[in-house]
Amino acid sequence: MKKHLHIFTALLLFLYIPLVKAADEPGWVKTVGAKKFPSKTKAYLVNDFAAVNDGTTLNTKAIQQAIDKCAAAGGGIVKFKPGKYLTGSLFLKNNVNLQLDESTELMGSQNIADYPEIDTRVAGIEMKWPAALINILNQSNVAITGKGLVNAQGKPFWDMYRTMRKEYDAKGLRWIIDYDAKRPRTLLVTNATDVTIKGITLQQAGFWTVQLLYSTQVTIDGITIRNNVEGHGPSTDGIDVDSSTKILIQNCDIDCNDDDFCLKAGRDWDGLRVNKPTEYVVVRDCIARAGSGLLTLGSETSGDIRHVYATRLTGNGTSNGLNLKSAVTRGGTLEDIHFTDITMNGVGTAFQITLNWNPSYSYSKLPEGYTESNLPPHWKKLLTKVEPTSKGIPHFKDVYISNIKATGAKKAVNAIGLPESALQNFHFKNVDISAATAGSVKFAEGWKWENSKITAADNSTLTIPNLTTQH
Repeated sequence: MKKHLHIFTALLLFLYIPLVKAADEPGWVKTVGAKKFPSKTKAYLVNDFAAVNDGTTLNTKAIQQAIDKCAAAGGGIVKFKPGKYLTGSLFLKNNVNLQLDESTELMGSQNIADYPEIDTRVAGIEMKWPAALINILNQSNVAITGKGLVNAQGKPFWDMYRTMRKEYDAKGLRWIIDYDAKRPRTLLVTNATDVTIKGITLQQAGFWTVQLLYSTQVTIDGITIRNNVEGHGPSTDGIDVDSSTKILIQNCDIDCNDDDFCLKAGRDWDGLRVNKPTEYVVVRDCIARAGSGLLTLGSETSGDIRHVYATRLTGNGTSNGLNLKSAVTRGGTLEDIHFTDITMNGVGTAFQITLNWNPSYSYSKLPEGYTESNLPPHWKKLLTKVEPTSKGIPHFKDVYISNIKATGAKKAVNAIGLPESALQNFHFKNVDISAATAGSVKFAEGWKWENSKITAADNSTLTIPNLTTQH
């Protein structure tokens, strides 16, 4: 039986109470983040290895030599004299703290040849892809600190993608262009443990800015991301937590052109094969100034996303506020998710929830004229069908949303499950949304709406299947 949520009814006015006590923090929150930090303080100056701070000399070899020397001696701090340093891919090592002081700017090369291809995962698929500007691969006890700037100089890679995108769209290849247009990430942490990234500013990413992949016990604290510099780059996510665990993200400030804070766990057949979850993640005291989602979970859900605690966040003008998304070929379960004490100002949709996201990108179909046996390996992975098809159906359940204030939204809620996979057990408590229109909820079960209200400028109402209201 459906119950109707009427915006101005006396019932919800009675139920509504201003934002009050914060939700109780899960006990596991204290276990997240790096537990070690490089302790040795001996400094290795990159300039002593012939690095030049003129912004035009390519310093990749010199900086890498300083890193290698530091690591070989058991660790320490790699430092820079004030200035600008042009470089390609750098690879940090055990017990090394790369310190970028306020007067230091690390500039990414705009030549893709300066980013050697490595085995990695991009947008949920394992494949060959250029290394990032800064890489922490298979290492432990590593840090990047300071108030300096990492300027990825990614605009040429944006332009390259857009040119290729026109060609691919015309051929019916929207689903593969993001993988064929190889662009360097800014900072990649893979198979690493006890990593701290603190204080730095990163701007103009060529692709994703910070990706944590297959890693554990990582802290990202007080970083600033500014990707909308000299334009708006495609796929310039802020921070992506990808099949990683015990992650702490706090005090960060992101302005990008895609998802600001994003949790992922693999895509379709390949993601189900790898089957690694993202779990035990804390995101707190952060702000998003632009982008596709203040906090996004998905669409890569194949390995499961669970045990997430997000609190004291602010979204200003993001396309979506809290954005949960997947597709019918992804599979996986999203569960035990906690959002509390969140403010949204002028967002598009406050709560965007879908199990059938962006079909032109999400579903792979080979046009006529191609021979599958001659395709690149990553094309074949995306074309491999998930069988049985039921394995590709994602499930969203046990989501707890409390103490939310949203003003000036275009839409309050857009939540669409599937006939075979209802959105289960979403709990809204102390939620106050002011929007142009209320939106809709379809294929949902066990939703609870407590002490909450939606004020819609068009006087529309929100119909929630199987709604329980409490006070």
